[in-house]
Amino acid sequence: MENDKILSTPLYNNIGIGYNTTRSADPYLAKRIAAQLQPGINGTYIDVGCGTGNYTEYLHRMGFTFTGIDPSDTMLDIAKTKCPDCTFIQGYAENIPAENNSFDGAIVILTLHHWQNRQQGLKEIYRILKPGSKIVILSFTGEQMEGYWLNHYFPDMIKNSGDAIPDQNTMFDLLHSAGFSSVETEKYFVQEDLQDRFLYANKFTPEEYLNPENRKGISCFSVFSNPRELDAGLKQLEKDVASGSINNIIKSYENDKGDYLFYSAIKR
Repeated sequence: MENDKILSTPLYNNIGIGYNTTRSADPYLAKRIAAQLQPGINGTYIDVGCGTGNYTEYLHRMGFTFTGIDPSDTMLDIAKTKCPDCTFIQGYAENIPAENNSFDGAIVILTLHHWQNRQQGLKEIYRILKPGSKIVILSFTGEQMEGYWLNHYFPDMIKNSGDAIPDQNTMFDLLHSAGFSSVETEKYFVQEDLQDRFLYANKFTPEEYLNPENRKGISCFSVFSNPRELDAGLKQLEKDVASGSINNIIKSYENDKGDYLFYSAIKR
């Protein structure tokens, strides 16, 4: 395996309980995904690592046909209830139960860091895509995470999370090795009205990290943190929010690296 600490199916089943309390498809992100994927009304597309189907369902409502795949039964049960007209299948990115050249495009939204073997997963997506199809990935890099002000409070968690994801050059190599070409990137900076409460979504509302319900939907807190650092970091964060010193800390971490990163590539 590429990573010795990945998110297991049982653990993700536990995270799936109440997951949608804080997680939902963000309209801006969904529109950026669609703009890069350029799906057609008559095409069929796959959402790899769909979780509870938030983006699968949102893009379905936009008029596109999507299949969601995820290893978690708990997540898929929620997804099927949310979008009964969508197709959902259980499986891993590394072994997708689909025929060659089955889909007109694929999306991978904030799940790449949980794959057991990214090269194999990308090869699988390449296999099931039709020639000329696009893959759109939303992810992050360790370098970007170093620029999160969360690093001030949870340095081990941020480092562990960053170590679990390829840097940009490695991602280019992985995509090219899988057979993709025309690889492009687009930075995403968290916006104040972001509706999907993933890790850095509360960039502008630090007090939200003090709420255990908000942390529950963020896998990094479950997988990559340790209890001692988490407890100490939350206590310090609470003090800094109360005193207002958090504002200077946030300002000191401002940068132009982007908070997340879109990758897009084409199967020739």
